[in-house]
Amino acid sequence: MANRTNTPDIGFYIKRINDLLEKRANNALRSSGLTLMQMAFLMTLQDAPEGQRTMKELEGHFGVAQSTVAGIVSRLEQKNLVESTRDSSDKRIKRVHITQKGETCCEESKGHRKDVESVLLEGFSQEEKKQFAALLEKAEENLA
Repeated sequence: MANRTNTPDIGFYIKRINDLLEKRANNALRSSGLTLMQMAFLMTLQDAPEGQRTMKELEGHFGVAQSTVAGIVSRLEQKNLVESTRDSSDKRIKRVHITQKGETCCEESKGHRKDVESVLLEGFSQEEKKQFAALLEKAEENLA
């Protein structure tokens, strides 16, 4: 899509790609009863040291309110994908860690992500894939 000055509207394309990726991800996750945000929480925990983060760290990482984090964690606990405990040295701190079932869920999700990424990059040469990734990384750094 081009605007009146005939230059590409990059924001439009980024938004459209994001929406399409989100739709595919949510469709793939539907069978496991998870949302994209819940899966993002699981993957963040999986990548964290010892598979755990504090509620406060999750709030900061995702830029969401404490109540949002509490709701997501509660739903993931109901599905036995995470467990939360109070910190042994400071009872005000609540730690969330991924369970083995959560780990398994993340591993299964990685296959879906690879499938979607291969569709996204279909027709790209190896060099174009590298360029695309570098440009996206640079754009993210500019906005951070």
